[in-house]
Amino acid sequence: MITSAQCLAKFGDPRNPSVQSKIMELWIVPQKFLTAFSHVKFTNLGTIGFPKKIFINKLFRPLLEKALNNVVDRGYAKELKTWDGCFVIRKKVSGNSISLHSWAIACDVNAWENGYNVKPKLSASFVKCFTDVGLEWGGYWSKPDGMHFQLKNI
Repeated sequence: MITSAQCLAKFGDPRNPSVQSKIMELWIVPQKFLTAFSHVKFTNLGTIGFPKKIFINKLFRPLLEKALNNVVDRGYAKELKTWDGCFVIRKKVSGNSISLHSWAIACDVNAWENGYNVKPKLSASFVKCFTDVGLEWGGYWSKPDGMHFQLKNI
């Protein structure tokens, strides 16, 4: 599991705009996803429809894109109900270290039914769409975080 200390060493302070411009990009989400996930609630804005643009780490974007392709191609698009974010500078829910979301190397989905330290409700097949491309799922942790997917290593 990636630590905040590893991210600080590799990427730098995520609050620094020069760090952000070096490691992140504004991903224009492909129309395929906007169509397949048109039912998804974008919780940060309270709107219906997958976000058209996502500020994301350049290392995370290709894996997330592959995972979302898996979700669509394998027929699990309807299981994605909410998009709960990728980039937000904050501390971890369970401590004082910086969340990996601060470097945009993680995303949360279906947060309302997959809260921290509760039994996750995502199907094994849906989760496999993400783990098959090399992402780590928080639902496997000793204190599960079933909404959370992140890079496995940096």
